[in-house]
Parts: sequence; C-alpha cells; structure tokens
Amino acid sequence: MAGRVTAVSCNSTYSFSKPNREYVTLLAGLGVEGDVHAGETIRHQFRMRYEPDLPNLRQVHLMHEELFDELALKGFDVSAGQLGENITTRGVDLLGLPTGALLHLGGQAVLEVTGLRNPCAKINDFRKGLLGEVFALDPVSGEFTFKSGIMAVVRHGGPVRPHDPVEVELPPTPHRPLERV
Repeated sequence: MAGRVTAVSCNSTYSFSKPNREYVTLLAGLGVEGDVHAGETIRHQFRMRYEPDLPNLRQVHLMHEELFDELALKGFDVSAGQLGENITTRGVDLLGLPTGALLHLGGQAVLEVTGLRNPCAKINDFRKGLLGEVFALDPVSGEFTFKSGIMAVVRHGGPVRPHDPVEVELPPTPHRPLERV
C-alpha cells in the first residue's frame, strides 16, 4: 500500500490535542499556517523559556495512524489530532526514516524530517498510562524507543489534505538515524 495522509490538524492556541481540518497549508520555513507551533524559532512552550532563539526543527509533527491501531489493542482509544500531531499518515514507516528524508505530500508540499518527537508527561493527562505505551526502555539495549511520531520542517509549502499521497525521498547514504528534537 502506498503512503497517504489520513488526517490533518492544527490549533492556533496551545492545547494538547488539535482539531482535524479539511486541509492545512504548509508555509516554507515556518510550519502549518495558523498553528501555534509555526515559526522560524522554537515554539514548544517549555523549551521557549530557556532556548527561545533556537531554530524551529519541530515545525510539523507527523504521526503514523498504525500507532492508533496498536494502542487500541491495548485498550487506548486514540484518533488523529488527539496527540497533538499536524499530519497523520498510513503506510509510511515514519519512525524508520533517516534524518533528512524528504516527504512529498500532495502535489506541492515537501517536508524534511528532523527527528523524533519526545513524548511528554501530558500524554498521561490525556489517557492515564499512555506514556508507557509510546515511550519505553528496551531492557536488552538500554535504548529508549520513541513511538509518538516525528518532527519536520517545511522546505516547500502548499496545501495538504486527507487522502493526499505521501512519497518518501531518502537522503544520500550513509543515513543518520532519527534522534529526539
């Protein structure tokens, strides 16, 4: 199955969840038009307090819809936009992408993948116990697993709608694995 967008979401105010929209417009170098996290410098509420001038590597948050299927099997009812993502996809291994991968969305928009979303404790406020399902320590390797999506910056703007195709363009090798941003 080819990758596709299943939902788009944005919110002009800080809140944990974002309402679904018919479409969003991506703005080059900024993020989702009208979204509270859009901007050239960091817009994350906590990080703005101590690193306000850092470049915004978290302009767009993408989440794979397959995570919701996995969570449902564990008794958690979660749907698009509820974990704060802007773009929900299906059929794309978002977590397996390397840093710098380009995502072509619809006919115009291009995102550059910058890293993994670091889940915050607010996830447990949304659904008690959910943080443990999207953030886990591998007992063998000692490495953390982050499943709550990826972050990207907008390289080329344009509208994005549910059902738009998602095409992945990998960067030159060697690939760098995603790290938290």
